[in-house]
Amino acid sequence: MATFVLVHGAWQGGWCWARVAALLHRDGHDVFTPTLTGLGERAHLVSDETDLAMHIEDVLGVITCEELSDIVLCGHSYGGMVVTGVADRAPDHIRSLVYLDALVPGDGQAALDVLPADIAAGLRDCAADGKVAPGPAELFR
Repeated sequence: MATFVLVHGAWQGGWCWARVAALLHRDGHDVFTPTLTGLGERAHLVSDETDLAMHIEDVLGVITCEELSDIVLCGHSYGGMVVTGVADRAPDHIRSLVYLDALVPGDGQAALDVLPADIAAGLRDCAADGKVAPGPAELFR
């Protein structure tokens, strides 16, 4: 059996993996679905310090506190940015790295560098105040 750490995308939470986690649990796997700081049910924790580095630390904290090793680390969408950073910082804990419809950054790239140009431009335009509002919840169901 394997141990999975599943990392959600922007504007979601660990809850978005509920159906996948149930199927993996049913087959005898261990599954961890952390919610990143400032997102999902942890939205109340958002601050000017909430960034990719903090999200990487969130996942590293789960790996450390749960004493996980030989994990399958999977990131969806923005979660690809997070798992890339986690893999860089804790390579000895990871069996497999999975990008599920995710951003796959190269060295030194930001999310806006990896997104299609039109989407990146739209995010820049709507982030005039430094924050990008989430899309409707229906988009994530």
